[in-house]
Amino acid sequence: MNRFSEKYIITKDMEWEVLGGGVSRKFLGYDNQIMMVKVKFEKGALGSPHQHFHTQATYCVSGKFEFEIDGVKQIVEAGDGVYIEPNLLHSAVCLEEGMLIDTFSPVREDFLSGGGVSYFGDKEA
Repeated sequence: MNRFSEKYIITKDMEWEVLGGGVSRKFLGYDNQIMMVKVKFEKGALGSPHQHFHTQATYCVSGKFEFEIDGVKQIVEAGDGVYIEPNLLHSAVCLEEGMLIDTFSPVREDFLSGGGVSYFGDKEA
């Protein structure tokens, strides 16, 4: 199945897709091989521990996050990057409201199917 995004994605013209738990996203471009997603987090939002077969690279645009990858924790702030190998257990907690740019290879078909993302939990107090 071929899926391709538009050539130009103008985010000011897009609505945020609310995922729950203080997390929202906008798709920035994708085809069968790659996907880029802008993800907005409220303080306390949690990406519960999960894993997937996709390679993931993340750029922190703003805010502060505590990532845990394969049992190792690291604070990530604006300007920092994260690389997650396929199938490694990983999670993140938003410590200060922020935004991430997630890239995946290959495309996250589960994101495009319209179903919810199970690893975004309730906002922590």
